[in-house]
Amino acid sequence: MAASTAATGGSAALLNIGQVLEILRPDFPGVTIPKIRFLEDKGLIKPQRTPAGYRKFSHADVERLRYILRVQRDHYLPLKVIGEHLDAMDRGMEPPPLQPVVPTVPEVVLAADGMPGKESFQRRDDLRVSRRELIKIAEVSEELLTELEQHGLVTALRTGHYDTDALVIARAARELGEYGIEPRHLRSFRTAADREVGLIEQVVMPHRRASDAAASARAEETASEVAALAVRLHATLIKAGLRRR
Repeated sequence: MAASTAATGGSAALLNIGQVLEILRPDFPGVTIPKIRFLEDKGLIKPQRTPAGYRKFSHADVERLRYILRVQRDHYLPLKVIGEHLDAMDRGMEPPPLQPVVPTVPEVVLAADGMPGKESFQRRDDLRVSRRELIKIAEVSEELLTELEQHGLVTALRTGHYDTDALVIARAARELGEYGIEPRHLRSFRTAADREVGLIEQVVMPHRRASDAAASARAEETASEVAALAVRLHATLIKAGLRRR
């Protein structure tokens, strides 16, 4: 009796093809029974079959159909590519990210002319890459990386690895090099940054000297806010200077 009840419960959780259409049509008005059968023929979905041959769909099948229909409609992916995505998902992998096809708010609106906010200075990650990995990811030469280190622009960690900042700096230096700007020219950026860091440290120092438990958090918050404002000012001064030329 218990086994019979379980079987009945499992059967009740399945949907016939008409019920699947009712679920999908609000989002995909063009979906039809022949369309679903076609996707089954292509091996993209595999609904269960009753002894009488009727299709029975689980909720996972419906979500799979929803994914197929969405990438077909919004991203025009061919069935072969969709099949590869589904195969990857079946093996526990994530499908590749799909770019939005609707207008989005420009980044310039979201963060003061596209410049980093305080969250950018608070964000920490545990990225650690080897020298070889940094060269490959940043697409720089061994010689360029050595020059950046000689001029104090990139510094390895105590472990010999490099962090996210080193990666971003190396990549930016490589891109600037395409305009004839060499690492030795970038020393002025290092000097200016050190001066700004010193100014920020002066602002933060009173918080660091406080003895209460929240002092460290206040120091971190203040440093992030002032750093974001300093970068905004620096970038805007450059932009204004170029406009006056």
